[in-house]
Amino acid sequence: MVQFQLTDDLLEKIAVLISAKKNSRLKKIVKDIHFADMADIINSLNEDQGIYLIKLFDSEKTSDILTELDENVREKIFKALSAKEIAVEIKELDSDDAADILGELPEERKDKVISEISDNDLADDLMELLSYEEDSAGGLMAKELVKANENWTVLKSLREIKKQGENVTRVHSIYVIDDNDKLIGRLSLKDLITSNSKNKIKDIFIPNVDSVNVNEKGEEVAKIMSKYDLEAIPVVDGKKQLLGRITIDDIVDFIKDEAEEDYLIAAGVQGDVEADDSILELTKARLPWLFLGLIGGLGSVFILEGFEEFMNDPSYKALFFFTPLIAAMAGNVGVQSSAIIVQGLANDLVKGNVLKRLLKELGLSLINGLIFGLLTILFGFSINQPFELSLVISLSMLCVIIVAALIGTSVPIILDKKGIDPAIATGPFITTSNDIFGIFLFFYIAKIFLL
Repeated sequence: MVQFQLTDDLLEKIAVLISAKKNSRLKKIVKDIHFADMADIINSLNEDQGIYLIKLFDSEKTSDILTELDENVREKIFKALSAKEIAVEIKELDSDDAADILGELPEERKDKVISEISDNDLADDLMELLSYEEDSAGGLMAKELVKANENWTVLKSLREIKKQGENVTRVHSIYVIDDNDKLIGRLSLKDLITSNSKNKIKDIFIPNVDSVNVNEKGEEVAKIMSKYDLEAIPVVDGKKQLLGRITIDDIVDFIKDEAEEDYLIAAGVQGDVEADDSILELTKARLPWLFLGLIGGLGSVFILEGFEEFMNDPSYKALFFFTPLIAAMAGNVGVQSSAIIVQGLANDLVKGNVLKRLLKELGLSLINGLIFGLLTILFGFSINQPFELSLVISLSMLCVIIVAALIGTSVPIILDKKGIDPAIATGPFITTSNDIFGIFLFFYIAKIFLL
């Protein structure tokens, strides 16, 4: 398969054809372009041109394109479409994608769009999906699936499955339910095809089937599907009634979104923001963590003031030159430790109690601290620095590395145990706290050994 290349020439050609309203030529050019690539094209065009393309093609093609658009582009396009036009697009989508798009609309507009959907069953399904938390199994699932009642014959099941399959993009599994819609197992397609047409489903189905509760967190769903290599997993309520299914593509999208969110949090950016958002939105997302950094910096000032008398001694002025080094090592070690722990927590790799983990990190930081301390002493020899000063710097670095590693390890674990997303600990919080502790330890140790 040849990879699609979005070029300036292609964009210019499409823009010219839109301007000239050469619809037939436009359709011919984009006829064989995948909907995901079409989304890239529309993302790169201006608002009016994107709206023109969306209105040019039938909903069967444009509905898939809409799901792949950048959220801000999709928002602008929807503002230009009527509630009825949006409803037409939504009807062509799987229920989970349709619910995701509806969820982006203002409440009043959302209600108008749903009222324009003539299919009452679809409207009810969408209302149900919108009632669940976005990051829960209910918020991720689609209502489209293939199921068979345990009391059906093989012949009837084949007929019913054929009907159900018309609304399902891909059949991953056939789920078996009882008369109360309770999930009781799954059905092998091979067994269904090869069995006698008069046999009952209850005689051939497989009773073992993995499922998740509708209120289960998306992270847990992802772990289960990853652990058992599942392409799809059914979603049930507290009574084990079958409600829907989650497919692997939905989980991949969820994991991607979560990774992006965690990356922003770790970098000290709050909320769901993108590079092309407004200055106000970007400021609101960044300011809280930057404020924390300001508080930490001011804290460092007060700490240094506490050692003012010591620092007035000209013989110790060289210590100032090493302050950035100590602060940097503290911040870097803390972020490294917390990042590894956060990753381990996300993948259920952090086992045992906190004390055991801290002892392990203590041993690792001792090794690293001794190595860097030795290198610092060797550096001191190379520049003819007094040995006492080099020793203080190396000892300070050892202590700072140990403390930073312990903070970086313990804080995410504690946050996780308290039910707080540990990703928030990998950002400016860890860096700032370790900078403060690092500077304090540096000058405190220097004061003890040099005075």
